[in-house]
Amino acid sequence: MVTHINSHSPAVPHQPLAERLRPHTLAEVIGQQHVLGEGMPLRLAFESGRPHSCILWGPPGVGKTTIARLMADAFDAQFISISAVLGGVKDIREAVEQAQAARSGLLQQRTIVFVDEVHRFNKSQQDAFLPHVESGLFTFIGATTENPSFEVNSALLSRAAVYVLQSLTADDLGQIVARAQAIKAIPAIEDEALDRLIAYADGDARRLLNTLETLSITAEQAGVECITDGWLLKVLGERMRRYDKGGEQFYDTISALHKSVRGSDPDAALYWFCRMLDGGADPRYLARRIVRMAWEDIGLADPRAMQMCNDAAATYERLGSPEGELALAQAVIYLAVAPKSNAGYMAYNKAKAFVKGDTTRPVPLHLRNAPTKLMKQLDYGRDYRYAHSEEGGFAAGERYLPEGMEDPGFYQPVARGLEIKIGQKLAELKALNDAARAEDDEPAGL
Repeated sequence: MVTHINSHSPAVPHQPLAERLRPHTLAEVIGQQHVLGEGMPLRLAFESGRPHSCILWGPPGVGKTTIARLMADAFDAQFISISAVLGGVKDIREAVEQAQAARSGLLQQRTIVFVDEVHRFNKSQQDAFLPHVESGLFTFIGATTENPSFEVNSALLSRAAVYVLQSLTADDLGQIVARAQAIKAIPAIEDEALDRLIAYADGDARRLLNTLETLSITAEQAGVECITDGWLLKVLGERMRRYDKGGEQFYDTISALHKSVRGSDPDAALYWFCRMLDGGADPRYLARRIVRMAWEDIGLADPRAMQMCNDAAATYERLGSPEGELALAQAVIYLAVAPKSNAGYMAYNKAKAFVKGDTTRPVPLHLRNAPTKLMKQLDYGRDYRYAHSEEGGFAAGERYLPEGMEDPGFYQPVARGLEIKIGQKLAELKALNDAARAEDDEPAGL
């Protein structure tokens, strides 16, 4: 679907509140000062007079479309909007024709093609689109709520600067409400109701403006001159929360949960866990992540953590929601307060990296299996010392690494939890090995 907007077109009557309050200049934009403030990268792009292809990445309702339109105005360019979801190759071709007409016309006008939800561009759309971006026929501006690194095709990503937009703050949303009141679009709002309304918007200006418009219409019909907190609750019902179960916010939240567990903060861990459940995350997914945390961040410092997490996952499978979620919550608390060790995790990664970069070393003869007579004749397994038959169940001085390979020291237990004892045990075994090897190295007759 292509929408062709002339930046100088007359105002449309009965516009929605979001359109009436849409900024017409850069100075009117609320929020995003980290990219639009004086000396900031996107502001400099506006001031340069030379448009460049870019991707605006941020959550819903933070001004991506608005900024794209302002860029068209700033560069006196025609603005063509394409939906990556609803549009197709035909729409891209139409946009190309419009851009060619604008470039060859009397005014030789530039064209900006705005692609909403650019992460949904398929291969055929991109094949039709990319050559014209490369030729400079038009400037491409994409908008996405998803991480472009994961979701946008690399060929398109390489040709565009990425600007990260942030959710609007409570102060930003308060300014929007004030502007709506300044044009008498909404009635007066009590402070408590305003706070609730801003919390309900959750950083999304579009949600805020749509809600304001609904409230305005409802208040006018009900003869309400001032919006109170009680009336607001009656109209809105239970506060709803924006939660993208498959998007960037999802991964940010699970990251916060994991890091809170790692940081030994049970309250924060429980908060993020409940945030995910409240937002609609699959408890089975959370169970899998909790088990992973046990192995990755608690490790051998407290092996009971793995068992508890497995038991919690099994409990959820048996009880389902909501009863089974209690087991997962208690597993989260246990992980947060448990002693932490990533020694096993680090050792595994070091060993993988070493093996990948090393040669294929032969297995020493004394460690080889000898199931056949020939193998025995070839000395497979000869001189192997059966540990159970040795004093203390340990063959002091025996070597288990390939010949000529130094001890790599992959596993370094930490001084926390059970790994304190593991470290002491390894130190004792090393002392026995050192003593036995020193004895073997002594010259005969001494």
